[in-house]
Amino acid sequence: MPEDTTPEKVVEMRGITKRFPGVLANDHVDFDLWRSEIHALLGENGAGQSTLMSVLAGLYHPETGSIVVNGKPVSFSSPRDAIQAGIGMIHQHFMLVQSQTVTENILLGLDRPRFRMNLSTYDQEIATLSERFHLKVDPRAKIWQLSVGEQQRVEILKMLYRGAQVLIMDEPTAVLAPLEIEDLFKTLRTMIQDGKSIIFISHKLNEVLEIADRVSVLRAGRTTASGVSTEGVTRSDLARLMVGRNVILSVEKKPVTPGEVVLSVEDVHAESDRGLPAVRGISLNVRGGEIVGLAGVAGNGQRELADVINGLRKCQQGRVRLHGAEISNQPIRKNIQGGMAYIPEDRTHVGTAPSLSITDNVIMKKYQQPPIGHGMSVDAKAAEKFAQQLKETYDIIVPNVKTQARLLSGGNLQRVILAREMSSMPKMMIAVQPTRGLDVGAIEGVHKYLLTEREAGAGVLLISEELEELLALCDRIYVIYEGQIMGEVSDGTIETIGLMMTGTPLEQIRPYGQGAATHV
Repeated sequence: MPEDTTPEKVVEMRGITKRFPGVLANDHVDFDLWRSEIHALLGENGAGQSTLMSVLAGLYHPETGSIVVNGKPVSFSSPRDAIQAGIGMIHQHFMLVQSQTVTENILLGLDRPRFRMNLSTYDQEIATLSERFHLKVDPRAKIWQLSVGEQQRVEILKMLYRGAQVLIMDEPTAVLAPLEIEDLFKTLRTMIQDGKSIIFISHKLNEVLEIADRVSVLRAGRTTASGVSTEGVTRSDLARLMVGRNVILSVEKKPVTPGEVVLSVEDVHAESDRGLPAVRGISLNVRGGEIVGLAGVAGNGQRELADVINGLRKCQQGRVRLHGAEISNQPIRKNIQGGMAYIPEDRTHVGTAPSLSITDNVIMKKYQQPPIGHGMSVDAKAAEKFAQQLKETYDIIVPNVKTQARLLSGGNLQRVILAREMSSMPKMMIAVQPTRGLDVGAIEGVHKYLLTEREAGAGVLLISEELEELLALCDRIYVIYEGQIMGEVSDGTIETIGLMMTGTPLEQIRPYGQGAATHV
């Protein structure tokens, strides 16, 4: 009798419907997961993939539909129920206690130990588990001492220690350096060999095609592809399924001759929110008509540097110049008057006023200027007309311009910020993680806007953790590590920049500095 080679079904979701006020997040969605597979789940922002997985992880309860795990019907009331059934979710934003050790974080919330805790015994258990799955981490280290990649390993260990056989990973590579991504993929393959199954939520099409066995795609809460093998599938195929149209994945960068230096950062030092050194002697410059990248793993001083340049953080030492005029430790209005535009990393709390309307958000730089501003008053009709024009120009999908910003998806919120900043005709733009968490269609739009600024003669400083994005858009790239510049390249590879992002200076990679950009 021939051997049955039909894959074993671990999870079967049928007809899942989940509603929120005014939103149908999942509309009768089906999803299957087989044992020992990596199944990628794709979709635009707001397409419903995170909601579907939150249902599977016990965070939400569906209005209709059924879930079967290992052949048994289940109904989860909490994540604890899901983990008891062998399903654990690792969120993009880690849920760890910074002041506790790795072992203490892994044991947190468990029923054991009840009365006495022999930490050395549990340290050994964690060390054995980490070795088994190639998740190198010191069980005795405090979380705050670990890199972002190591903290992610702790989250994975936490689920494995609880017996998870199915791991849901939400944007797991969003904050990792290239070498850390390679390590993560090795770990995932080891887990698959051990009989575990992984659901991989991501916007990075290259990574999906590299790591996933099958892929499902959601669009507007409905399935457009269900369990399709990744063999023979292209990035363009996946992008079309996600957004319903052809997407230009390659960046067409027109040749532009850079002009004079617009932004000059000279030996800048700054502290973090905790009063510790975060920026340590950084110097860089941006000329008109060029996009200059700043690459680095999250938490290496990028945010603090952007704050200093934009006047949001004190410059302890050094200076920042805009068109030759010093702007360090000056009022933010001086930056705006000098033609500075800013796309912050935090769209909700820094980039917009969530409780205000789209109109109020897009006139923030113009409310004192005619025709919108007249002395101490604002012409409401002129403001609304201006907002309506930007809504159409930047394709902001919203019922009307009176809608509050907090009701927008991430992609539409980013369009609001881009509309406000680019309509001010900037001469210098600072863009911090402008495509983080956006789907492939929204990313295409952001890239187009940045290249438009470059072609208009503005300088752009692009701070990003997406190396492919930096290599595609930038004329030059600086790499930051622990608040210092590791080098500057104009023809760097992912491998070279990846090494610099983890602390290797350029001169150690290229002994004679071949390929290094000429400093201006």
